[in-house]
Amino acid sequence: MEKLENQPCPMCMKKTLTLIEDEREVPYFGKVYVFSMSCSNCKYHKADIEAAEQREPCKYTIDISSDEDMKVRIVKSSGATVKIPHVVTIEPGPAASGYVTNVEGILNRVKHRIEAARDNEEDADAKKKAKNLLKKLGRVMWGKDKLKIIIEDPTGNSAIISDKAVKSKLK
Repeated sequence: MEKLENQPCPMCMKKTLTLIEDEREVPYFGKVYVFSMSCSNCKYHKADIEAAEQREPCKYTIDISSDEDMKVRIVKSSGATVKIPHVVTIEPGPAASGYVTNVEGILNRVKHRIEAARDNEEDADAKKKAKNLLKKLGRVMWGKDKLKIIIEDPTGNSAIISDKAVKSKLK
């Protein structure tokens, strides 16, 4: 692991940024490089993940149907789009991060986004829709409801690591 401390932060300009580059082995995926930037002053954070070998653009789809599926490992690069039909689409952007997580981790991230949107929402119908989405996510996490997760990555640096996952070419 390589670590550079006391670097200038791109947000607050103070020399409080730590840069980390680490090499890891992800089972059934291979060697990856994990990059991160974290500022102890303004809390700015950005991370990404890159496969050691060049990969083709890819699309992974998985049907979540039990609480066991919460443990399925997901590798998501900052360039990937995460789609949960009828719930949310998370597009990559300049602030997007890459990470290694599991289905439960993805659903928790989505849950937090919906909660934040609900809490900032004035419209009663939009609040109700958010509440219903949160209920659905809860049922899915308890294995009582189903949903689909799709990850599309033009860089090929993402994967859903499960026999249930279907990999296809990104069109």
